Amino acid sequence: MTRRRTWAALLAGLLLVLGLPAAAAGGDGPAAPAAEQQVLTWTAGDDITRYTSAPGTAVAGPATIVFENSEATGNTTGMPHTLTFTTTDPAYNSDVQLNVLANPFDAQGGRHTAEVTLSPGRYLYHCTIPGHGEMKGVLVVTEGDGGDDTTAPETAAEVAGTRNGQGQYVGSASVSVTATDTGGSGVDRVEYALGTDGAWQPYTTPVVIDEVGDHTVRYRAFDKAGNAAAEKSVAFTVAPAPTDDTDPPETSATVDGERNADGAYLDMATVTVSASDTGSGVNGVEYAVGDGVWQPYTQPVMVHQVGTHTVRYRATDKAGNVAPEKSVAFTVAAAPPRDTTAPVTGATVEGARNANGAYVGGAKVTVSATDAGGSGVAGIEYALDGGPYLAYAAPVLVDRAGSHTVAYRASDRAGNVSAALSVGFTVVAGGGVPAPPCPEYDERLTVIVGTVDTGVPNRVTDNRCRINELIEDEREWTSHALFLKHVREVTARLRTEGVIDRRELEAVRAAARESGIGTPGRTEGYRTIMDGTAGSLARWEQVGGGSFTANGDGSITSGTTTPGMGMLWFPERAYGDFSLKLQWRDDAPGTGNANSGVLVRFPWVHGHPEEPRPEWVAVKYGHEIPEFDGPAGDLYKTGSVYGFDRVGLAGAGVTQKGTWNDYEIRVVDQHYSVYRNGVLINEFDNTGGQEFSPPRADDPGTDGRRYAAGYIGLQVHGTTDVVSYRDVRIMDL
Repeated sequence: MTRRRTWAALLAGLLLVLGLPAAAAGGDGPAAPAAEQQVLTWTAGDDITRYTSAPGTAVAGPATIVFENSEATGNTTGMPHTLTFTTTDPAYNSDVQLNVLANPFDAQGGRHTAEVTLSPGRYLYHCTIPGHGEMKGVLVVTEGDGGDDTTAPETAAEVAGTRNGQGQYVGSASVSVTATDTGGSGVDRVEYALGTDGAWQPYTTPVVIDEVGDHTVRYRAFDKAGNAAAEKSVAFTVAPAPTDDTDPPETSATVDGERNADGAYLDMATVTVSASDTGSGVNGVEYAVGDGVWQPYTQPVMVHQVGTHTVRYRATDKAGNVAPEKSVAFTVAAAPPRDTTAPVTGATVEGARNANGAYVGGAKVTVSATDAGGSGVAGIEYALDGGPYLAYAAPVLVDRAGSHTVAYRASDRAGNVSAALSVGFTVVAGGGVPAPPCPEYDERLTVIVGTVDTGVPNRVTDNRCRINELIEDEREWTSHALFLKHVREVTARLRTEGVIDRRELEAVRAAARESGIGTPGRTEGYRTIMDGTAGSLARWEQVGGGSFTANGDGSITSGTTTPGMGMLWFPERAYGDFSLKLQWRDDAPGTGNANSGVLVRFPWVHGHPEEPRPEWVAVKYGHEIPEFDGPAGDLYKTGSVYGFDRVGLAGAGVTQKGTWNDYEIRVVDQHYSVYRNGVLINEFDNTGGQEFSPPRADDPGTDGRRYAAGYIGLQVHGTTDVVSYRDVRIMDL
């Protein structure tokens, strides 16, 4: 045993002298044999089903975890990945809490380290980014001296099938792998890999190979003490089965990507090749770029270099028939410089004016916008007297007597939004009647008390104020009784004046009682910012991948058609202290659970200096409050503050799938409270204390605090993470 440790130490020292990392036997990546110097490295790239490399074994004791997801490790898309150690599965060790998020654009360039202490046993690790369920593996940790079992398993493989006179397997070959362990701990797992550079996969049943040609199958085994058998391999040839097939495969190719007016692909073109064969079946597809050599086609070919290109392709069937070579030609051009200049806006007010400058009978407001940035004006919006922004299509006519303000702004096709400007003016009736003394401004179609819709038309009363403006439900009331007294007085006066009838009087008073306005602990003044209608959805903007679909019942649903992980956000204004209320429902297909989240207090997403992808500004610089009732996968369940404060399933108050849930997110200063179905399930003070390891350097502020104000968004995770939302309301606190 002592001699074994001595040789291990000498080998590690030699590797360090040569500038090479020390590696643990049997791992896919580096793992040093001595606890005091071991470094365990995981890497990730463009593949979303597996890590590019990962260690298989380690020694108990201190260790440095390195996780890198960068251009150097093969990431060309900018997709983030995580390295997470599972702590909830009793079959694996749970004493290391590790959840590292890395992407090529972060402050560390995608390379992060963490110091941990490992215990003997097994650790299960995985990626928590949605859609990455297969990015997982097991790290086996042994005692420093290797334990009692120091003997690796014995392995063997057998190739079976019908053979011809040359020893080739006709049609297909089946490879069976066996492993036995005489060291006492027992076989833990067996793995195999295809070819000389294929990825290792768990071996469970014989591997059947029916592709015509020469093949190599590598195999290995590990025992429960962490000993790894030496890699072995078997080589063989598969010959085509007798067939009358003389027809080559049918092939085709498509080119995809964003194109300019000349038809050139901007920055990148993606070539997808397909082949089919109705006879013996497709055996393989090849491609070549320009005059380059033929290469096996396994995934779409991405061409980035600016210029004119030709991609050739062909296919072979299992009878040996080769399809004629075909090709597609296209041009890749550099994308034009990004437009970062917002449109320039202006407004004019027209109408007949009296001696005091007031507009008599009405005013017409005309808004204009021009864009010098090159992308062109996408749209103009206006807001009347502090109301919601609406799409501007024609001059706005304002004919109600009183003082008015029209705010306006414009956006271009690059997403730049101009600063809001406004014009103020006064409208008087034809006889010069002054503006009505309305305590509030509310032009909704019906009388709504708090959040209770009475259905009573919001008529103009004798003093030219609307009914809802006289109710004053947004005023701060010291008691519910005082508010009810006010409503009784207002409705009695309106009944006397003939504005409302007896039935409508009772409807408004009943709504006042139901609203609870003035009751201790109740909040008033909620404004609906999404009700599922086209008008409300026009006030929101989708950024990044994925999408929401509007339903006919006032709800919206994510993830059903368009792939990607993006966000629908409300750009009309940033909120400081607020109470956000909404309803959500898990509509994921099958037995899985949907995963989504509400994003709060993030900065303006377009042109952010730290993040070129707007959908990730919210994730990195705001806070996400997830909705995820799944027992496996992401560790941050419903009601958590993602990356900072975890709520388990027991605390989340799980409901049956397909059930609407009430959600309230209340933020005062840096204190977050999350309510589900009226029950407080989480409180969090945002003064630091991230659960990511190491702490994320992109967190704004040296004291770990997020922004004191920001925007609201709803996250799209993917096509299977189907979540529905409705009735989104918010109130300033």
